[in-house]
Amino acid sequence: MSQPSSENIFSQVAKHKIVPVIQIDDIHHAKPLADALVENGLPVAEVTFRTDVAAQAIKIMRESQPDLLVGAGTVLTTKQADAALAAGAMFAVAPGLNPNIVKYCQKIGLPMVSGINNPSQIEQALALGMTFVKFFPAEASGGIAMVKALLAPYRDIQMMPTGGISPANVKDYLSIDRVACCGGTWMVPGQLMKQGDWAALSHLIREAVALVE
Repeated sequence: MSQPSSENIFSQVAKHKIVPVIQIDDIHHAKPLADALVENGLPVAEVTFRTDVAAQAIKIMRESQPDLLVGAGTVLTTKQADAALAAGAMFAVAPGLNPNIVKYCQKIGLPMVSGINNPSQIEQALALGMTFVKFFPAEASGGIAMVKALLAPYRDIQMMPTGGISPANVKDYLSIDRVACCGGTWMVPGQLMKQGDWAALSHLIREAVALVE
C-alpha cells in the first residue's frame, strides 16, 4: 500500500475534525468497527498499540474499508512502527515526543504525530521538521487555555488535542485557530464493542459527526 505524504495525510485527517481513538481487544471487532465508521460518516481511526491484536486489526480495517484513514496509536518503539507500516497504517501517533522514533518513522515513510504539552517539546518537534502535533493529555495539561497559550508564539504548529475531549468541550477546542482536529473515545466505547451493539455505536458515531459539522 502506498503511503501519502505527511502533509497530505494530516490534511485528510483534519477534514473530519474528530479522530476516534480505539483500543481493540478482540480481532473480530475490527471489520464491523471499520464498517460502522465509514457507513456513519467518520472514515478515520487511530487504533492504539495497547493490545496484541492492534496490527492485525489495522490490516483488517484497511482491507475491508480501503477509504478508511487508519492510523496506529501509542507507537513507542521501532518494532511497533514497522508493524504498523506493514499492516497498512497511514500514520502513527505517540503520547510523547521521542526523537529517535520520529526519525525512524521519517526514515521508513510513516507520517508521525508526536505528543507534546509544553513549549520545549514544540521546539523539539519543529527541529525535527514536524508541524502537526498531538496535545496530550489535553484536559490534564491545562486544556483550552494552554492550547491557546502554546499556539500563540508558534505560528507554524497545528494541534490535535487528545485526552479528556468529550461532547461537552470538543467544539470549544475546534473553535481555536490551528486546532486541526481532536482525538476522542466517546463515540467508540469499548463496552459497546464487547456487547456487539453496533447499532448503538453507529448512533454515537453519527451524533459525534453531527456535533462537529
